[in-house]
Amino acid sequence: MIGLITAIIIFNFIAFKINKRLTFNQILHIWTFSVAFQSVFDVFVVYKYEGYWYFEKNELEWATILPHLLVIPPVNIMFLNWFPFGTRYTKQISYIFFFTIAILIYETITLLPEPWGYFNNGKWKLWHSAIIDPILLLILLGYYKLVCTVENKTRTSL
Repeated sequence: MIGLITAIIIFNFIAFKINKRLTFNQILHIWTFSVAFQSVFDVFVVYKYEGYWYFEKNELEWATILPHLLVIPPVNIMFLNWFPFGTRYTKQISYIFFFTIAILIYETITLLPEPWGYFNNGKWKLWHSAIIDPILLLILLGYYKLVCTVENKTRTSL
């Protein structure tokens, strides 16, 4: 639990301290999308495939909500804030690659025994994350661009 609380404090501090790009509306959308998307993803991976779990296997604990609500959304905010929009695709692909490496390092740290770690792998392996994380980040980028498009259309129609 110590590792989780530390991550919540650090990630939220960084996400809101470095925010230069996202509006409050965009943050609200990204936060809500992150929680909903991660929850749906986890329903399949955790319960259907027993891929991984938080804290205790086959236990639905209140602490399981914390990573969904307070870790993943600020990480997504950091990802979008630092994303090199308007640059060459090679730079954007490199950014996604290195951000995925950072996520994999953090995931490895969460696998430490409690009280530092809170994540447990079942059938899920680190290489699964290495494949899936870039796809999830691209989905996040697509959603962010949709939110920006809707905001722009709303502004121009007023």
